[in-house]
Amino acid sequence: MALRTLDSIGDLAGTRVVVRCDLNVPLKDGAITDDGRVRASVPTLTRLLDAGASVTVISHLGRPDGKPDAKYGLEPVAVRLGELLGREVAFVPGTPADAQPGTGAVTVLENLRFDPRETSKDAGERRAFAEALAQHGTAFVSDGFGVVHRKQASVYELAEVLPSAAGLLIAGELSVLERLTERPEKPYAVVLGGSKVSDKLGVIDHLLPRVDTLLIGGGMLFTFLAAQGHAVGKSLLEQDQIPTVQEYLRRADELGVQLLVPMDVVVAAAFAPDAAHETVPSDAIESSPFGADGIGLDIGPDTAEAFAAAIAGSRTVFWNGPMGVFEFPAFANGTERVAQALTEVDGLSVVGGGDSAAAVRTLGFADDRFGHISTGGGASLEFLEGKRLPGLEVLGWEPEA
Repeated sequence: MALRTLDSIGDLAGTRVVVRCDLNVPLKDGAITDDGRVRASVPTLTRLLDAGASVTVISHLGRPDGKPDAKYGLEPVAVRLGELLGREVAFVPGTPADAQPGTGAVTVLENLRFDPRETSKDAGERRAFAEALAQHGTAFVSDGFGVVHRKQASVYELAEVLPSAAGLLIAGELSVLERLTERPEKPYAVVLGGSKVSDKLGVIDHLLPRVDTLLIGGGMLFTFLAAQGHAVGKSLLEQDQIPTVQEYLRRADELGVQLLVPMDVVVAAAFAPDAAHETVPSDAIESSPFGADGIGLDIGPDTAEAFAAAIAGSRTVFWNGPMGVFEFPAFANGTERVAQALTEVDGLSVVGGGDSAAAVRTLGFADDRFGHISTGGGASLEFLEGKRLPGLEVLGWEPEA
């Protein structure tokens, strides 16, 4: 079966559609610091409104533990959505199950996770919440890609209760991810960073036979260095993953995959933005002025250039996870150089959501400089691991055999 898209719903004129968006944006002092996910929801909402439908938007924000919490309220998001749509957006406070159906063209309900049934492990409780949400429309459009790997009431059960289809965002994300897994244009490079190897094991395992080059940065690089027999000081290290990483190194060699581990790293005296630091060869971390107390916080400049060259020589590139502590300017060079290289790819460049998406925006890169920026880090990774995603399967999607 193929993914059900908006065209499957039929004539939308005069109907009310419940739209599950992913408006889980970062807030600081009540202000949105990155509105990327709000902007990503606009095309589907505009398409529905232009077709004559009115919409009720539902979403979660943060983890309020099943009860109302003012710091996770969606009202600032509703205001920003109205600005982006160029029309009035009504916000309904209180728990979503108790909200009255909207009367305007666009209504935003309060945070779904203010009701414990949204994320309940009990299917009956989730179903009851979905049925309460279903009072707000006669059709359901799922467009929150960042949650399709979750079996939650607004993602799974609601798609069973109402006639349902995927929005433009989910359809677009799926199209890109299928290109990465089933028909990537070669050469194909995958750049992985972030803090832990354990978060990326499934991706490495699933993609290793499919890629030409695998580049390792971020905190996870130190487990790779340890697997090669190098001392890493006080750098982040998952000791229990060393045997697994050694097996990946062996498999990469067997498959003819170029697996690039940093040749130099930026080592600091402490985890702090103003910490003294020095670039050293990756096999000499404890020879830095900080000795065994040194902590690696970024890939070195030689590695950054080698990674950029490998990216430039590829036609398909997927990147997930920063190369260092990009939030500290002194340790942002590796991440910035990789981001710059992705903007110059002659082919498909994909930023895999989460911290990577936050990094490129923090560093000043416009979204349109990349082929695609995913809105769902966890969902993207699980897709690339070959896992089944319930929020897609309930919309008719089946992975290619």
